[in-house]
Amino acid sequence: MNSGRSNTTINIPNALTLFRLLLTPLFVILLIRNQLKPALAVFFLAGISDGLDGLIARCFNQRTVIGAYLDPVADKVLLMSSYVCLGVLGIAPAWLAVVVLSRDILIVIGIAILTLMEKKVRIQPSRISKCTTALQLFTVAASLIAPGPLLFLTILFWATAVLTIISGIHYIYMGMAIFQRID
Repeated sequence: MNSGRSNTTINIPNALTLFRLLLTPLFVILLIRNQLKPALAVFFLAGISDGLDGLIARCFNQRTVIGAYLDPVADKVLLMSSYVCLGVLGIAPAWLAVVVLSRDILIVIGIAILTLMEKKVRIQPSRISKCTTALQLFTVAASLIAPGPLLFLTILFWATAVLTIISGIHYIYMGMAIFQRID
């Protein structure tokens, strides 16, 4: 299993990923207290740590097996928490939170089923998934910068929902292909 990943677990990229995980509760608390600007600052800090951990891991060959799992988990925890809070607080539509969470839950269930069926699953985001995550992150930031009934936000919410659904369908297609593959 030599995928260019080290078995070392303690390094700067993994520390940054753990830092991002620890920022999520602070972000949620700030949102719950309706402190949108400080929440936005924490959200940006989490985003910067995400970019840095990937950059450092690639540039200094510090990719690890634990990092390959931990990084997407940290991203999902932040995004799912963001959409739940934004939906509950009425900053973003609740239906959008349901769409975003449903896709991610579907992906986790799919991976679990494939793992139980002893199918080899290589966890690597597709291009459409990366675009979806970027749009989801942008939507959270835009919602915090200018909360309210703006046409721009309405269009952004719908675009995020559509791309999230397309990405979910893409993952279903990929999962079915893996499921049907003979190992």
